[in-house]
Amino acid sequence: MAPPPLLALSDARYRIGDQVILDGASVGVGRGERLCLVGRNGAGKSTLLRLLAGEIQADAGERFIQPGARVATLPQEPDLSAHASVAHYVAAGLEDAHGPDDHRVATVLDELRLDGAVSPSSLSGGEARRAALARALVAEPDILLLDEPTNHLDLPTIEWLEARLETWRGGYVLISHDRRFLSRLAKAVLWLDRGVVRRLDEGYDKFEAWSDGILEREETERHKLDRLIERETIWAGKSIRARRTRNEGRLRALKDLRALRKTQIAQTGRVKMEAGAAEQGGTLAIEAKTIAKRFGERVIVANFSTRILRGHRVGLIGRNGAGKTTLLRMLIGELAPDSGTVRLGVNLVPVVIDQRRVQLDPTSTPWKVLADVNDHVMVRGRPLHVMSYLREFLFRDDQARQPVGTLSGGERNRLLLAKALAAPSNLLVLDEPTNDLDADTLDLLQETLADYDGTVLLVSHDRDFLDRLVTSTIAMEGDGTAVEYAGGYSDYLLQRPPPKEALVARPAPRVEPAATRTESRRKLSYKQQRALDDLPGRIETLHAEIAALNTKLADATLYARDPVAFNATMTKLSTTQAALTAAEDEWLELETLREELAG
Repeated sequence: MAPPPLLALSDARYRIGDQVILDGASVGVGRGERLCLVGRNGAGKSTLLRLLAGEIQADAGERFIQPGARVATLPQEPDLSAHASVAHYVAAGLEDAHGPDDHRVATVLDELRLDGAVSPSSLSGGEARRAALARALVAEPDILLLDEPTNHLDLPTIEWLEARLETWRGGYVLISHDRRFLSRLAKAVLWLDRGVVRRLDEGYDKFEAWSDGILEREETERHKLDRLIERETIWAGKSIRARRTRNEGRLRALKDLRALRKTQIAQTGRVKMEAGAAEQGGTLAIEAKTIAKRFGERVIVANFSTRILRGHRVGLIGRNGAGKTTLLRMLIGELAPDSGTVRLGVNLVPVVIDQRRVQLDPTSTPWKVLADVNDHVMVRGRPLHVMSYLREFLFRDDQARQPVGTLSGGERNRLLLAKALAAPSNLLVLDEPTNDLDADTLDLLQETLADYDGTVLLVSHDRDFLDRLVTSTIAMEGDGTAVEYAGGYSDYLLQRPPPKEALVARPAPRVEPAATRTESRRKLSYKQQRALDDLPGRIETLHAEIAALNTKLADATLYARDPVAFNATMTKLSTTQAALTAAEDEWLELETLREELAG
């Protein structure tokens, strides 16, 4: 049972122009609660946080805050410009501030590796984000409202923030696209969907099956009762579920690609690669031999070699400032190395999406951005109607002619991705493409990149996204060392040598319990092997049960004849589908672990 709320909205209604953001939404946050707020881009998540914070007023409904309760917010785009220094900005988060010299300010700045004396205008995107976090955390408020806290943060800082929030004494509400972050921290989920907030009192890992079940029931009820409500939303729900099903096959294909990549990666410093005749025809994308780069006394990368073939999807990870973008520019030929050589494949056609994301004209429309005066857009050489293409990127039909300025930050990023991915290319270079994207759009981006028949180079701090997509990971440790590992981020954690003491992040990166167990034995446990043997039969049985339930629901008279039986069947279908998803995920995890231990 949820504790009594310290902060709450009751029957809140809010609209912007003709768009209904909240339609009778109610939400409360109690002491010690760990909540995440999810919903599609443009659903109104940031607006809901601002209403909770009291920054804006609802058109109707009530806001309650317990007397004496302290609330701190982290906005998606914090403004530091009015402050003389970073320390002044952070100290403004204290009601009883003794100025920038307050010991609490110094403590949190030290934890987040920030210089309090510098001007906010000199900060990078990642440093500005850390400063905004410092301001939110410094007073240790009763309630934290955090809007995309991991944006622009590097992996060590994300892991530090996870550890800090795990021991947080107050309550919080998180908006984040980072599945791994939410899975570790959230104990309940608030789902903002079509103006209404639904609550799931379980962790984020249970959310997809739960929300899919709700959409399935709504869709069936609409069909049975011949209603026509929110057609685009139901279409989106169907396409999302279909993608998740297809992604099971993609994960299996990715496992095979990673195994192949593992055989191709030699030890650092011993790489000797020769391009065969077939590679002249386009198999080779990029070959780097013992490249090095330094700026003054600082070594960015030393003695790094790799060979990347068409179809490889390579992730680059490391601290902010470790040199990921520099290495990326060398690999695609934009920046010459100080020594060593880079050879690009024949007829390489790159498309680059950098962190800055070229600004869109706010007075334009998604239709004009993609198709200008035409009604078709060329998508990698084939014509596609602009509306069909916009639907693929989860835009509603009514948004096609709306001004770009009315779109949320995530929707604008989604539009930029749609434009870039339509261009003809055989090399995609993506520098932090996942910022501000909701889970559905991340699924779409993953699907698009998994189906892409060219090469992908990806800089990202999203661990789950890397695990789902890349065939290998180049880790830059910040001391000039760059090493390529087969697989995603979790594979990197398993394979990397123990970090040097000077480079260990605060706190040390978390290693999953399964990873620890893997190191201590070379075969599955008896219980794991038994489960692996039993799962195929269980999966087949669940498929048969789902088919039987769908056959029962196909009876158009069932709802009218026996509403109780109809609802019981729908509930059973949702439960069985969730059990099937869990069984397939468990089989894939155990099979992958078995092959890793055997290999």
